[in-house]
Amino acid sequence: MPSHPLSIDSLCAGMDIPEWVRDFRHAAGGKVVFGPGKLEALGEEAARLGVSRALIVTDPGLSRTGFVQRACQSLSASGLESAVFAEVHENPTTEDVERCVAFARATEVDLIVGLGGGSSLDTAKGCNFILTNGGRMQDYWGVGKAPREMLPFIAVPTTSGTGSECQSFALIADAETHAKMACGDEKCAAVVSILDPELTVTMPVAVTAHTGIDAIAHALETAVSNKRSEVSSAYSHAAWRLLEAGLERVLAEPRDLEARSLMQLGAAFAGTAIENSMLGIVHSCANPLTAHYGIVHGQAVGTMLPHVIAFNASDSAAAGIYSHLGAGRDLVERVRVLLRACSMDLPLRELGVEEIMLPRLAEEAAAQWTARFNPVPVDAGQIEQVYRAAW
Repeated sequence: MPSHPLSIDSLCAGMDIPEWVRDFRHAAGGKVVFGPGKLEALGEEAARLGVSRALIVTDPGLSRTGFVQRACQSLSASGLESAVFAEVHENPTTEDVERCVAFARATEVDLIVGLGGGSSLDTAKGCNFILTNGGRMQDYWGVGKAPREMLPFIAVPTTSGTGSECQSFALIADAETHAKMACGDEKCAAVVSILDPELTVTMPVAVTAHTGIDAIAHALETAVSNKRSEVSSAYSHAAWRLLEAGLERVLAEPRDLEARSLMQLGAAFAGTAIENSMLGIVHSCANPLTAHYGIVHGQAVGTMLPHVIAFNASDSAAAGIYSHLGAGRDLVERVRVLLRACSMDLPLRELGVEEIMLPRLAEEAAAQWTARFNPVPVDAGQIEQVYRAAW
């Protein structure tokens, strides 16, 4: 445990991070509460919203940790009732959202709390779309397609990976086509995000590794996205510094609360960078791998990341950014060191991917929305080359 109180300033001390980034507020305008023990602030933050009954959206495993009970107790202490939907699945589909919506309608809630990893937060957001605006999840694929206001949403992440707590998008898979739909609207962003690093201490090593690499991919992809801006770049660079400093430490000592704080804050900063820019072909390549082979998202992203960095380095601006982030070291090799620390430096062939499938995977990856934001314009043929390098 650290001997001093953890804060954004203390974690960023000595790092190349602009001062204004430390006054942490993301583009969608939500409030961010950061620090150990901040789960206890849930009831107080909810009460300020003038609500009376909260729906807590979480997963079955998390419901056994005691965090859900603590959340309910905090809400109760502030005079709010709560109901718990604990049936979230990894990589939520439209069917998961529909079950959550049915539960929410039966309990007549006026606040939604997402407590868990990215899947819980995405399911909560998806539920909010349908509960308040009707229709199906497919109706909101894209940006700004919800005409009516949504219920207030509070995000309480228990992993350090997706950064969903700082984004106005819900990522939901179509249960029939398996297409991963990015449904974005500022009205679905969290009005309050509670970042309590104590909630991440119980994560299994594999989850810590996969979510950590996913967050690192977010930082590095947004840093070179063709939609990057001064704001997004500052968050991308800050996220990388925090995540790089924390990942090996937290793998070596899972109860290192300062390292957990570095990871959670870095993941949130990376999520903020996504909100202000976009990703690239690391994620567009990862999604077909998960859809066809069930490869865990973090592993799929990790396998593709060093090869995409090498591919994008043909763009002089991207190469300059990579050089700055590497701080005198080869960024591809630094990423590989982190992957090896996570036991994730694996080629596609060792993950069960068949070489004959690479052209089809490339076609699907090229059609992904995030592919258009890659710094080097790509088509299916070029993406196939990246897959072959990773194979």
